[in-house]
Amino acid sequence: MTVAAPPEIVAARTPLGRRLVVVGRRREILWIAFAVVHLVVAWIALVGPDQSLGDVRTVYRSWMDQAVSGGDRVGIDVAWVYPLLAAVPMLVARLGGAADYATVWLVVVVALDAVAFAVITRRRTPSTTTAAWWWLLFVAALGPIALGRIDAVTVALALIGVLLVAERPVAASVVLTIAAWVKVWPAALVGAAVLASRRWPAIVVAAVATTAAVVAVSLALGSGATVLGFIGQQAGRGLQIESPAATPWLWRAAAGVTGTAVYYDQQILTFQVQGDGVGLAARATTVVMAVVVGGVVLLGLRARLAGAAAPHLLGPLALALTTALIVTNKVGSPQFVSWLAVPVVVGLVASRTGGPSFRVPAGLALGIAALTQLIYPWFYDDLLRVEPWMLVVITLRNLGEVVLLVVGCIMLWRLGGVRRGPAADRMSA
Repeated sequence: MTVAAPPEIVAARTPLGRRLVVVGRRREILWIAFAVVHLVVAWIALVGPDQSLGDVRTVYRSWMDQAVSGGDRVGIDVAWVYPLLAAVPMLVARLGGAADYATVWLVVVVALDAVAFAVITRRRTPSTTTAAWWWLLFVAALGPIALGRIDAVTVALALIGVLLVAERPVAASVVLTIAAWVKVWPAALVGAAVLASRRWPAIVVAAVATTAAVVAVSLALGSGATVLGFIGQQAGRGLQIESPAATPWLWRAAAGVTGTAVYYDQQILTFQVQGDGVGLAARATTVVMAVVVGGVVLLGLRARLAGAAAPHLLGPLALALTTALIVTNKVGSPQFVSWLAVPVVVGLVASRTGGPSFRVPAGLALGIAALTQLIYPWFYDDLLRVEPWMLVVITLRNLGEVVLLVVGCIMLWRLGGVRRGPAADRMSA
């Protein structure tokens, strides 16, 4: 008697069936890799140097402990360094109790990353597979800081948002605007989507409506003008030691120049540099940021008017804008590097469909991430002591960020240098 083979085996014997089996296995391997990378990085964050989850264990938890115990609610009762919605993931982590706050925080971040990873891999194409593997490498290279700050929440949301721009611009705009109300930087991605897409009116309306809803909720909770308090909180900051602008003063401190040193700001809760010209440099960064971002916007507009397709323009424009915010920022916290994941993933996805090659930005971002993990958390004390070898590392890291900005601008320039025809216009719709 002949026994019939199960249907799945029969299907696997056909060319299409074999391809589906291979794709299925690749997808399983991707998700296994996702779990391994995130478990390892989360474990390092929990058992590694204290500063890996320093803000989570102390600052975030203290804010939420104060709120749940009837004290001041940050962003509502008192001005806060973050926009209002940053309190949401912090409060969710508090649901597990004060003792397990850091662990629950990591669970929340990994869950958000899983959603973003599902969005990246949903199409199962070579470009999305490449982007997914790259992101896992990036998280591993950046280490604990990729999960241990509020920026991790915005990165996951921003990845979801930018990958939806072409298909669902309204939903993308809502997600990106929510991310910007967690931490401001994703607002640059909203701007990139507006410049790149022909459906920009819908993106603008959705962003304005989402912002109005957040403000309305904040006012209903009794915030008053405090809802915008995060804007003023950044104004008086000095130069944080990790920022590119602080690099010359780090070297001056290492050389023993009188009056130049690293100190801890008790109000801002960060390490900053002091010395001749620091105040002027800190104020100048705001102007420089405005000029650089304005220049990037003009490059993006030039490429758009030349007919660059939206999927091809979005990655380079997001890369240049995001890197500009990092390079010209007087804060320069290590977690800012996590932002680079968003434009690189978008660029890698689009590069296989005729978009600019993102191999150079992807490689640079991995190198920047690895150097950043070396600095923070592993040898941060050496940076505080302005050890020369660590100053070499942070100088190379900061130069890498500047080079990445230049690369993004060159990509935009090239996109705007060739006039596209009607076919490109249709792709941009």
